[in-house]
Amino acid sequence: MLKDEYKVYEGKMGKSIDSVAADFASVRAGRANAAVLDRIMVDYYGSPTPIQQIAAISSPDPRSLVIAPWDATAVKAIEKAIQNSDLGINPQNDGKSIRLNFPQLTEERRKELVKQIRKYAENGKVAVRNIRRDAMEHFKKLEKASEITEDEMKQAEKDLQKLTDDSCKKLDELLAKKEKELMAV
Repeated sequence: MLKDEYKVYEGKMGKSIDSVAADFASVRAGRANAAVLDRIMVDYYGSPTPIQQIAAISSPDPRSLVIAPWDATAVKAIEKAIQNSDLGINPQNDGKSIRLNFPQLTEERRKELVKQIRKYAENGKVAVRNIRRDAMEHFKKLEKASEITEDEMKQAEKDLQKLTDDSCKKLDELLAKKEKELMAV
C-alpha cells in the first residue's frame, strides 16, 4: 500500500524537477534557442496564445531566430509581446516576419542569468520540500487512524527523506550543468 503512495509523491517531485528544467531551457546561453519564447504569450484575438501555436520559428544562424506567423495580422501582436517580455531583445519587424538577433552575452549579463537560474533551482527545492511536508502530514494522519504502524511511519519518513534528497541532488546537478553552459559561452 505504501509503495503506491510513494509513487504519487515521487511523481510530484519529478514534475517539480521537470518544471525547473523547463525554466532553465527558457534561459538563453549565447545561442539562439526557440525555447526562450516558450513563456511568451501573445494576445491573439483576445486570448493569450503561445507564439509556437501561431507562428513558425526557425534559426537561420546561431545568433538569430525568425518568427513567421501563419496569420500576417499577428505580426504586431507578437512584436508587442516580445517587447513586453523579460527577454531583453528588440524584435525587428519586416511586415511578414520578426527577426530576433541575440547579442554576445556580457560577463555581467551571464552573472545575472546565473542568479536567475539559482533562484529557479531554489524554488524547485522549496517545491520538493513542500511535497515532502504534505506527504509526512498524510502519513501521520494514516498512523493516527491506525492504518499504518509506528514502524511503517518511521520507514515512510526515511524513504521520503531519501526521495527528497535525491530530488534536490538532481536539481543541483541541473543547476551546475546550466551554470557551466552559461559561463562557458
